[in-house]
Amino acid sequence: MAVLGQGTANGACSLLHALGAGYGSSLGLDISTRVRLRDDEPNNVADDPSNLLEHTVSVWEDAGLSRPARYLFWQVRSDIPVGVGLKSSAALSVAAIKALIQATEVELEDADIVDLASRAQLAAGVSFTGSVDDSWAALTPGWKVVDPNLPAAQGILLEGEFPVPDDWTVIIALRGERELLPVPERFAMGTEQFQAAVNAVEQGDLLLALTLNGRAVATALADGPGRRLANDMMVWGGRAAGISGSGPAIICFIPSNNPTTTRRIKTTLEQRGFESIETRVWSG
Repeated sequence: MAVLGQGTANGACSLLHALGAGYGSSLGLDISTRVRLRDDEPNNVADDPSNLLEHTVSVWEDAGLSRPARYLFWQVRSDIPVGVGLKSSAALSVAAIKALIQATEVELEDADIVDLASRAQLAAGVSFTGSVDDSWAALTPGWKVVDPNLPAAQGILLEGEFPVPDDWTVIIALRGERELLPVPERFAMGTEQFQAAVNAVEQGDLLLALTLNGRAVATALADGPGRRLANDMMVWGGRAAGISGSGPAIICFIPSNNPTTTRRIKTTLEQRGFESIETRVWSG
């Protein structure tokens, strides 16, 4: 067995949902996916129901990049829950591209990696927009507001670092598998709410943007329980809370100097039957 290459990428939460806001923005979290690229079949086959890894190799070759071996096999280890709005697909495709880069010793700019990851996600049918913002967040710390209709190198409209990441604890409330599938046309119902989230990002208030964006997504998905749970988490002491991606996961930010509030929120979620993950903002 030979490990040809390996790569790591991070999960993220939404600041702006591209379907509703017209622009996408995501913030990397300290949860990650790690992949190994091998030239022989491992004992445990990677769980990849959308064939995203296969599509990633295809877009790699379509870009004129060389295949490192005739037969390619993948090992995947991840602590990013799949299909709940935490950008697991972006992380998987970015990590796979980084493994291919290591295996072939080619040099690619970050924007090239994002473009390839976006094409792979579109080809696999796991994204309506290509998730350019998610791929940026999987690859680099900080945040970017991007136009998903432009190449990655040209589409960055705003960017910055999250202020003092160590000041915040992030709680992710998991509500099981996705039941409310996004319908692009419904996102127009939250236009004013999404615009308010865009305005908050422009003013540098990222936590307000996260909350407003989450409420707009709840409107688009008709996810009343999600909006109520996010509101409850703020009543319990969170400074910001909202649905991430198209749900159902809910992100809550709590001052890290208040562990009592963190424990209370996690305990209350457990009492209501929800699992949770405690993490932080990825700072690189």
